[in-house]
Amino acid sequence: MTVATDTPTLKMVAAAAGVSKSTVSRVINDSPSVTKEAVAAVSAAIEQLGYTPNRAARTLVSRRTQTLALVIPENTATFFTDPYFASVIQGAATRVSETEFTLALLIAGGSEDKVRRYLRAGSVDGALVLSHHADDRSYSHLAGRLPLVFGGRPMSQEGDLPFYVDVDNVAAAQEATRRLVAAGRRRIATVAGPADMAAGVDRLEGWRRALAEAGQSDDLVERGDFSPASGEAAARRLLERGEPFDGLFAASAQLASGALRVLREHGRQVPHDLGLVTVDDDYFAQGSTPPLTTVRQPTLEVGRRMADVLIDLVMARDVERVTIFPTEIVDRGSA
Repeated sequence: MTVATDTPTLKMVAAAAGVSKSTVSRVINDSPSVTKEAVAAVSAAIEQLGYTPNRAARTLVSRRTQTLALVIPENTATFFTDPYFASVIQGAATRVSETEFTLALLIAGGSEDKVRRYLRAGSVDGALVLSHHADDRSYSHLAGRLPLVFGGRPMSQEGDLPFYVDVDNVAAAQEATRRLVAAGRRRIATVAGPADMAAGVDRLEGWRRALAEAGQSDDLVERGDFSPASGEAAARRLLERGEPFDGLFAASAQLASGALRVLREHGRQVPHDLGLVTVDDDYFAQGSTPPLTTVRQPTLEVGRRMADVLIDLVMARDVERVTIFPTEIVDRGSA
């Protein structure tokens, strides 16, 4: 007995589009060898018929899972309190939603070995890695096993130059610090980021370059981990040194917000007594009192570009290894 079905088939899509079944298959699997006209015809037929590709069959044919991972090598407390992650992930997720791929979020803090085993097992077609470190949270060695794109320059690498998307952190910090110099600040300290992350290293270098240009000393350095609490602790250490300073560059807006609380406790008013500038135009910079002069990063564009690069790698297309986005200063008078 033949049972009738209303479920659309690949053959029905091909007939509606006026192409072969193999052309429909190539379109579904994003083959670059299909003409734009064929893609348009097949896409219209799929939409008209409500056809859903057989994902299991596609996996067997293409050897792809149609899943991409986004790995955050931080603990959940850091992830949920840092607005940087939300913005970059939004950009990446928006781009992936325009494709047949699915994006899986992996918060790996404390479970790096388990996440690395998952990635090596072929569970995903490729991975995006945000907040990369040079210690045991590094994923650089996986680059030869699956397509991998980093958000931020990796501190450690093996083999070829990795694929990554970043901003010019040296230039960003240098330009922000120049605002303090231009405002007449003559002794400028910094709360730097962590030494195991490229953003921490590069922003410290930008601060130093600006001070070298101005002929100022660069010995007033304390480090944090990009969190408000570490900004507070670093600011306390700076004040405990007993060396006067009238300017402060904080390597992130979270660090700046923590430092600002400590400065206020010690009667230091911004900008009257001390100029303060930072990086990240998020609610930590915008909601501070006073609102902070900062460096705006195009975080949505960074996330979208990361996804673009990874999809191109998975599809075996040519793509640039490194994308560097410019930043812009947002002047709010705190310098």
